Amino acid sequence: MTTTVTIAPVRKSITVKAAPARAFDAFTREIAAWWPRTHHVGKADMRSATIEPRQGGRWYETGEDGSESDWGKVLVWDPPGRVVLSWDLDAQFQRNPNRSSEVEIRFLAEGAGTRVELEHSNLERLGGEDGAILRQRVDAPNGWGAILAQYATHAAN
Repeated sequence: MTTTVTIAPVRKSITVKAAPARAFDAFTREIAAWWPRTHHVGKADMRSATIEPRQGGRWYETGEDGSESDWGKVLVWDPPGRVVLSWDLDAQFQRNPNRSSEVEIRFLAEGAGTRVELEHSNLERLGGEDGAILRQRVDAPNGWGAILAQYATHAAN
């Protein structure tokens, strides 16, 4: 008998002082301006982060030495409402594209701003223990919540 493990997704949201189109562009096209440099997987210190603006595009970092380290791929590119990215990193933040989870970001008009909703799901694809560890790490105080706070500050400018 096979047991299916389900791991609850990590859900975070934040309201930014920007229209949905600006909020979308700030998240995707300007990720290098706000992504925390401490959150990298390459051997070299991180110089920038990139989300290629198309379905099938890459999501990756560039190191100070010019090296590139993939984080995942763009699964859905639907400006200004939504982008879905594969997260090809395991619980140790090592690349494993055969066991990807997903990060979906929605941009919803709310008053004079935009409510940005992030959901990191399909963590069970990593396996029960690794998926649970990754969930705990991305939901930690320096995880998605802190990353969205940095993004919101940038998007409002």
